[in-house]
Amino acid sequence: MKAQAQVPVAHQAASDPEAVARPALTGWANAVPPHVWFCVSAVFHYLGPAFAVLLFAEVGVLGMAWLRIATAALIFAPLTKPWRVFARADRAQRRLLLAFGACLAVMNCSFYLALDRLPISLVAAIEFVGTIGVALVGLRSRRNVAALAVAVIGTLLLIDVKWSSDPVGLFWAFLNGALFVGYIVIGHRVARTGIGIAGLGTAMAIALLIVLPIGLREALPAMSSPKLLFAAIGVGVCSSVIPYICDQIAMARLPRASFALMLSLLPLTATLIGVIVLRQVPSLTDCLGIALVIAGVAFHKPASE
Repeated sequence: MKAQAQVPVAHQAASDPEAVARPALTGWANAVPPHVWFCVSAVFHYLGPAFAVLLFAEVGVLGMAWLRIATAALIFAPLTKPWRVFARADRAQRRLLLAFGACLAVMNCSFYLALDRLPISLVAAIEFVGTIGVALVGLRSRRNVAALAVAVIGTLLLIDVKWSSDPVGLFWAFLNGALFVGYIVIGHRVARTGIGIAGLGTAMAIALLIVLPIGLREALPAMSSPKLLFAAIGVGVCSSVIPYICDQIAMARLPRASFALMLSLLPLTATLIGVIVLRQVPSLTDCLGIALVIAGVAFHKPASE
């Protein structure tokens, strides 16, 4: 396989001293294959929303989004020092960080607003549609197009897509899907510029400033309930800290189209989590879908960038 053009993680840490978290990760970020980082992200991508839905009745949809973003921003802040990263960034990097922060803020809110009205399978299906476009743009061989086709067929078998008559819910779901594409494109650029996790921490701080007046009132009940607050913090860690860090490490080493194609694994991880956590045994059709998704991702060969 041809070596990928990439910015080594060690070089990123040297060029960005504010990312205190990265030197500790440098050794194993290079040693562990990027696909492993993606798989860790994929697992937590669904654990977080599963817990969040259970808290909607207590803190509200926007309150949950606020707590998720606030948790991530406060965890990243002492590690990445976002105020210094933003101050030392050049004009192009600042624009990138502002766009990334705005994307994270609106995407998280629209995702929860969609989940409040629609089945998660439908929201996931709409989210995956955009990633297909990202993958198609960067696929440069018949082999990769075939791999994408196999993965898409497997995903469609896994997801029981039933259109809803809720136009408001569909609006939020499509907005989330569009912003998820933005997350892939902008996040990939952040990873490749060398600011990586420090840039992610800065973007989360910007996202918190954006949502600060939006979900604070709904989030207030959690402030007086240690149990609720602990649960909300768990959602933030599962949804925005662990997966976003893993995404940045994977994005720094994978072409954007490859990363987008691997997102077809998300319905697979959702099915596996359903088996382990919810005891939801997959049908034969689900098993066939899982096999096709794995085959599609395995058959794909990253193109050099």
